[in-house]
Amino acid sequence: MTTWLAAASLQDAPRTQQDVCARPEPGSAIAEPAELRSRDGVLETDLTIHDEKMPDGTSRYCYLTPDGKPSPTLRLQPGDQLVIHFKNDLVDLDTATPAIDRPLAGAPICTTRKQADICESGAMTPISTNLHFHGLTVPPVCHQDDVLKTSIQPDDAPFDYRLRIPDNAAPGLYWYHPHLHGFSKTQVLGGASGAIIVEGIERADPQLADLPERVLVIRDQDLVNPNAPPSKFEPVMTKSQLDNDGDVANSGTGFGKPSKDLSVNFVPVPYPNYPPARLTMKPGERQLWRVLNASAITYLNLALLVGRAPQEIGIVGLDGVPLQFQGSPSPPVQWVNHIGLPPGSRAEFIVEGPPAGASALLVTRAVDTGPAGENDPNRALVAITASANAGEPQAVLPAHAEPLPRPERPWVGNVAPVRVRKLFFSEQPENPNDPNSPTKFFMTLDGETPKPFDPNSDVPDITVRQGDVEDWIIENRSMELHDFHIHQLHFQLLDWSGVAVNEPFLRDTVNVPYYNTRMLKYPSVRLRMDFRDPNIVGTFVYHCHVLEHEDGGMMGRIKVVPRDTASSTKPLNQQKGEL
Repeated sequence: MTTWLAAASLQDAPRTQQDVCARPEPGSAIAEPAELRSRDGVLETDLTIHDEKMPDGTSRYCYLTPDGKPSPTLRLQPGDQLVIHFKNDLVDLDTATPAIDRPLAGAPICTTRKQADICESGAMTPISTNLHFHGLTVPPVCHQDDVLKTSIQPDDAPFDYRLRIPDNAAPGLYWYHPHLHGFSKTQVLGGASGAIIVEGIERADPQLADLPERVLVIRDQDLVNPNAPPSKFEPVMTKSQLDNDGDVANSGTGFGKPSKDLSVNFVPVPYPNYPPARLTMKPGERQLWRVLNASAITYLNLALLVGRAPQEIGIVGLDGVPLQFQGSPSPPVQWVNHIGLPPGSRAEFIVEGPPAGASALLVTRAVDTGPAGENDPNRALVAITASANAGEPQAVLPAHAEPLPRPERPWVGNVAPVRVRKLFFSEQPENPNDPNSPTKFFMTLDGETPKPFDPNSDVPDITVRQGDVEDWIIENRSMELHDFHIHQLHFQLLDWSGVAVNEPFLRDTVNVPYYNTRMLKYPSVRLRMDFRDPNIVGTFVYHCHVLEHEDGGMMGRIKVVPRDTASSTKPLNQQKGEL
């Protein structure tokens, strides 16, 4: 059983204060993000985050280079240094409060700066921010990938991020985005995100050599036309309902108003008619597409249609890791006709251009997020036209590549876990006597009482010894889909609610199916967690990557101690959450 759940030319236009985060019009041709490539082992750049309030009351956020390029793709080789001189230019848009109203119901938050040192600030305000390098196995420390205490304010001087891509880093697609507790959803939903590519995927699979490659960043955003009637091409629906978080509730039909609009490389695809972004390819041309779901809350289920027929796409990498990597027994390509991408996940796959005279459509199929989830209906994303005159993507994989070195460690799926832990997602109304009150979100070790993540605490929920391999069982005790993610490392999905799955490859993000009252037990996933890399020593987080859930408290803190250090004041087998 295999489970696949899992701007135009605006870049060079002059910018005013009013259109600092300018976006293409719906139906525009897709332009790929600007690329910044490392030279002589270093990629060094200035990057600034901006925000602006639009006439309709929505907010936009964007990263800009000094010459105005939005959200550049950062391309590095294993072993390279990444240096970002990062400036916070946010202004208070009056669109967020310290509680962000619904998502943060009852969750602890720190609204004042604890210390002048940015590395110890911990301030969480609408104009605070930081950077997270999602998926990279780099140290979780300040100036690298700390998201627990690093908080940058607009009056701070540029803050230097300096990190080294490991020599043995998996070649693939990663990304950067803010990870400021309490405000992650607001900033990511506004557009603060960009891709990172670690080069060398053709070294994992020689058949990829010389393929043109295309980067597609799919983001969600507040509805452009929130009050529009549904498209006349959709079935007649009952009036959209809002859930307790203020989002459009799951209709369970695949239709109806979505919770959020989507965009592709910032080209909006708005409700109700979903005018797709446009792209041209040479007939039958093979390309490698690198697709990032940078949504704050929206799940994707991508398919490529010619006519109404789903086409085969060849998955070669997931969440930044080639399917065949570090000894994994997976074939290098798995051909499927759709792939699920929860928020934060990435997929790299081979596509073929439609035949001459034909066209194709990249769509996202409906995702059932559960009775308490948001509505993620069927909709078009990209209209693909075959043309012999189509231009090539801006990047092409090398024509020749040396194979990757032999794996340094045994395949994690073949390593016996030293322990098994159980954790669970759960929710409850802020006022138990009022089921319509805002929702509180929790991620809890089995045997403990649910409580929201406390950013003021330094006590880890889990302590692990570097070098260990563990199995984690993640249960979902709520009636909506959740999206488990852990920083600094990857894992293998072993089973799905007790049924073994054939997924001999790695992820850093996975869906955990929702509970309904007809089930005899809570649904779950079992994950083989790999703590062997010495780069991950330190304290970091695991959480639901639906960002309003993370902001609302559905997050935990994990500490990885050096191999030769006692990892707990009591034996590991007496820690809570173990089975």
